[in-house]
Amino acid sequence: MTEKSLPIFLSTENLSKNFGSFKAIQDISIEIEEGEFVCFLGPSGCGKTTLLRCIAGLETQSSGTITQKEIEISMLPPSARDFGIVFQSYALFPNLTVFSNISYGLINHKWGKDKITSRVNELLDLVGLKPHMAKYPGQLSGGEQQRVALARALATSPGLLLLDEPLSALDAKVRIYLRKQIKDLHRKLGITTIMVTHDQEEAQSMADRIFVMKDGEIIQSGSPKEIYENANSPFIADFIGITNFIDARVLKKNKVACHAFEVNCNTEDLNLDLPVRLAIRPESINLNHAVSGVENCVGAVIMENEFLGSFQRIYVESASLSNELLMIDVASNSFTEMDLTPGSQIHIALPPDQIRVYPCGWSFHFQKHQTTWI
Repeated sequence: MTEKSLPIFLSTENLSKNFGSFKAIQDISIEIEEGEFVCFLGPSGCGKTTLLRCIAGLETQSSGTITQKEIEISMLPPSARDFGIVFQSYALFPNLTVFSNISYGLINHKWGKDKITSRVNELLDLVGLKPHMAKYPGQLSGGEQQRVALARALATSPGLLLLDEPLSALDAKVRIYLRKQIKDLHRKLGITTIMVTHDQEEAQSMADRIFVMKDGEIIQSGSPKEIYENANSPFIADFIGITNFIDARVLKKNKVACHAFEVNCNTEDLNLDLPVRLAIRPESINLNHAVSGVENCVGAVIMENEFLGSFQRIYVESASLSNELLMIDVASNSFTEMDLTPGSQIHIALPPDQIRVYPCGWSFHFQKHQTTWI
């Protein structure tokens, strides 16, 4: 029995935005389900904030359409669109108290005094700031100010919540705390949410679905797990998480040559002698005491290791495979079972089903369904 999909809450069709001759976003067509939490993820300058601002009406698209709940909103002003927005810079009124900042939009919507008080108190409870209601933004920490901004965005019960890099100005511990709080709020309220971020860990921990952007286009979309395990290009494999790359050449069906070693992996639909890049995650490489009977097992030397809490990252040299050091992540308790100090001789194994093979210089573009150079 297939899972029933939710109604489409927001969609764009062939959306483009140009600034003079510069194409900020190009022919973007997406559909976002009601109640979904999605992230636009990509490096600086990829177009993710421009896409969000077009959805909000803060930028006017050059072409294409935007539809929300089956109503085209492409040319509506921001005030006529049903959304709340949180910016990286908080954008609070410094001369207004926390209570007044949150109630500002409700006053503009001509809510009654009692109704405003009730709603603001409800939101203050929701974001855990009731004891701070009489304070001014300058008396709050960055994380507290962002929670005020979040409460203000939710005040009028919008159908859509837009988050533009909301956590990037905060320190690491506060980011992790607010990441969970925003996700909990989303789960509790069920509000359709779009977040822009350049932080892949943030997107992976919060989103139901991620749209990865590069050069104004969406080049892959899927759940965090799908994108992490099945990146469709070296760019995404490298951008989402940590990846080892190994240069190789297709030798025959399901076998490639890397320097002085042959690796078994899936080469389906790849021509013989084609240069390729193998990608394998650090946690997917296995350490082996014995060589016999282990597929893709090769000797290596440990060059250095890093302690990262629950795991350690070791860097190994295997001249038969690559000129570059390979990273391997090992659970810290495994260090009691084997000698992994620098200079140690070990064997490593690359499971064939954990290796992704990319033709050099090519990737699959999500939008246009064609292979193009990147």
